[in-house]
Amino acid sequence: MASDPPRRPVVPPEAPGPPPGPSARPAPLEPTLPYDAGAASSDPTPSERAPTRLWSPQGAAPEPPAAVQPPPAAVQPPPAAVQPPPAAVQPPPAAVQPPPAPGHPPPAPRAPGHPLRERAIAALRAAVAALRAVFRRKPRGAGPRPPLRPQLVRWGKRLAIALAALLAAAAIAFFLVVRHYEADLPTTAELKNYSPPQVTRFLARDGTVIGELFVERRTLVPVTEIPPAMSLAALAAEDARFYKHDGLNYLGMLRALIVNMRSAEARQGGSTITQQVVKNVLLTHERTLDRKMRELLLARRIEQELTKDQILELYLNHIYFGHGRYGVEEAARFYFGKSVRQVTLAEAALLAGIVKGPSIYSPRVNRERAEKRRAFVLGQMREKRFMPAAQIDAALAEPIRLAPEPELSDELAPEVLAEAERALRRAVGPEARYGGYTVVTSIDPKMQAAARAAVRQNLDAYAARHGLVAPFARAKGDPAPFQGAPTDPNRAYLGVVTGADDARGTLAIRVGTAQGTVDLRKERRYNPRGLPPSRFAEVGKVLRVRFAGEIEAGKLRLDLGPQGALIALDTRTREIVALVGGYEGARGGLDRASHAHRQPGSTFKAIVYGYGVHARKLTAASMLETNPAALEGYQPGNYDESEGQSPKRLRDALAHSVNVAAVSALRDVGPEAVVAWARELGITSKLGADLSLALGSYEVTPREMAAAYATFAAGGAYQEPALVTRITGPRGEALPVPARPPPRPAMTAAEAYITTDLLASVVKVGTAKQALSLRRPIAGKTGTTNSAKDAWFVGYSTDVACAVWTGFDDATPLGAREVGSSAALPAFIAFMDKAHAGRPATDFPEPLGIVRLDIDPETGGPAMPGQENAVAEVFLEGTEPTGVALPDPSAIGQGILDLFKTQ
Repeated sequence: MASDPPRRPVVPPEAPGPPPGPSARPAPLEPTLPYDAGAASSDPTPSERAPTRLWSPQGAAPEPPAAVQPPPAAVQPPPAAVQPPPAAVQPPPAAVQPPPAPGHPPPAPRAPGHPLRERAIAALRAAVAALRAVFRRKPRGAGPRPPLRPQLVRWGKRLAIALAALLAAAAIAFFLVVRHYEADLPTTAELKNYSPPQVTRFLARDGTVIGELFVERRTLVPVTEIPPAMSLAALAAEDARFYKHDGLNYLGMLRALIVNMRSAEARQGGSTITQQVVKNVLLTHERTLDRKMRELLLARRIEQELTKDQILELYLNHIYFGHGRYGVEEAARFYFGKSVRQVTLAEAALLAGIVKGPSIYSPRVNRERAEKRRAFVLGQMREKRFMPAAQIDAALAEPIRLAPEPELSDELAPEVLAEAERALRRAVGPEARYGGYTVVTSIDPKMQAAARAAVRQNLDAYAARHGLVAPFARAKGDPAPFQGAPTDPNRAYLGVVTGADDARGTLAIRVGTAQGTVDLRKERRYNPRGLPPSRFAEVGKVLRVRFAGEIEAGKLRLDLGPQGALIALDTRTREIVALVGGYEGARGGLDRASHAHRQPGSTFKAIVYGYGVHARKLTAASMLETNPAALEGYQPGNYDESEGQSPKRLRDALAHSVNVAAVSALRDVGPEAVVAWARELGITSKLGADLSLALGSYEVTPREMAAAYATFAAGGAYQEPALVTRITGPRGEALPVPARPPPRPAMTAAEAYITTDLLASVVKVGTAKQALSLRRPIAGKTGTTNSAKDAWFVGYSTDVACAVWTGFDDATPLGAREVGSSAALPAFIAFMDKAHAGRPATDFPEPLGIVRLDIDPETGGPAMPGQENAVAEVFLEGTEPTGVALPDPSAIGQGILDLFKTQ
């Protein structure tokens, strides 16, 4: 900054002295001392007196201006001589700052603030200091007042300099602010490939939605498919000038800035749709100055990189409409039960009005308030002339019609969703978490519903047989309750009812030293009539319960009855058409059909006998030992004690499930060979090569057993069961499904037919005669393990193979008189009846290589000509018995004696 020209020295008139010559030198300068606050003086302080120079000429005090005679111009000293040295002009900074006055503490140090704020304050301080230096008044010496015009020019220069300083400071501050916020701005590239979390839908084979998976329930819709009424309603409600501004609403921002500055925090925003897209997609919802600055910068950037239609599409697909619905498509489905492509003007205005406050303006929360909000949106559309007045009037008169709210009921197939989700993750990897996929499964909705109902009806019938239906009263035969401290939250305990709270719907139960409660509102299985807790169970009654979570939480669930599982396969495609893993049918529950390993019992006998037929070591007419005493080593008993009197043909032994006969057959064919062949039938669970294998002592899953039996129904070819048939990506592209191994032959069609014919005897004359009620050819086998811990039935028709299991998760015995035919077969029959509704009854096709021959039922050999009790039997070609049957000598002797009996 340029300094003012030096003033001429003032000379007193009384002693003018000789005029200075050219060589005359000015008087030496005397620096002015800084103000000493501690010195005793009556002079005013620097803050009280007018500003003065920090230096002055040394000499006598000047006289009044009237007596001053200006010297001639020639005596004026050169400017260079008048200017003091820099060191004399500027005192040290420490000398300028006065020390604190006595008795006053020094000022406290400033707390460190935000780096950006400190930079801005420093820039403002520098600008203020520059202005003070420019506008500081300097004392004017004696003499006439200088002309006005030079003063105006001088002040103009000062103002220009000050303005330039302010502009420079502002530019620097703006540069620093922009530089600071641009350093960590998110990129806008993701908006061009916008892929927010969407709903992944799981469909049945006919397209029925059987479940959904989502983080945010959203379905993307292109803006070209969104009706104009919806787009215009959103603009009228949120940003009517959207297509005219450049992304920022400056008036709204100014208003919000004033409000925020008054409150010293971010309380209000003046956001456009562009800014809302930035906030919702790229930033967070926090109300801070930092977030607002980033929002402004990104809004301008987005407006330069995307079209208005693209921004509007992002907005309409991202906004929240309440009740867990995001985007206009999911909102239209939830509120009106249809796609957004089909909404009316009134419905579009209602949706647009919800956005401001979903918890306030949702018609499912407050219909009257929602209707007023809709009227406001329609009024805005009228004012902006977005739609003809006649259409707006019609929309105002239209009543609000909402679709029925989705019921909070059990999903149709939660077990399917869990497996289908795993298949999706294997197919697409981590991208599956963003959703938007459509997974088509092989589930038949009608069969799935029938399977769930069959399992529940079967378990409810068991509960009725064993008195597991409320109300529960104390009885002498009640088991002793658990004593001690429960430690395993996954096991069942016997607890004692200690109280009931009808108001809360809870039952208090003590489990050893722990106290817990059961919420009867969640126990529909055991409380179908909705009895209050005080009537549900008597105090002191012992009930079987499980902890629902950690023991310390004290939340209990009733575990009175057993569980069940059912899986059904299409015998031709081996696709899973029904899958039930338990009674409840809740997502996240155990899928016992696929993952519960339980002893299959006598259902494994079909594999033993099937291998004997396959290896040509056994035929349907083979005579098998039934007496346990005839076995060496392992000697199991028979369920029916009447068995074991004499050897039986294989067909009869299988039909009546004779245990000793199965062990005898396994001994003949070899346990190791049966284990290897079971692998060919798809059983991957661990199997031991010992004689107990014949009675199903090694654990398998219902899914493995259903696949093995389906191999018999399919003519001997094994194929892995499939659940997922097609996957479609978020943009409609077809994605590869998990690879499925091709079918492999495990046995010939003739061998499979013989096995099927043997299993059909179980239904015709054996332990599963109840299945005759289906009135169609059925083959299968019942199974019951020791102490009735597991009950099974696995069977098939020409169309469907099905496995049913019933049992307690902790292997508690089902009770006396419970076997496969009572605890599992009824569910099979109920399901197969519904699954075959409308289908004609078809017999199992007989392939080539089959020989039919009459045999003697007592010996298994060929029947004599004309033998009355001869039975027809089927054999593989080349394995049928040969020779001539000889009569039993004892029978001949008895016939002779009969001739001499008195007639």
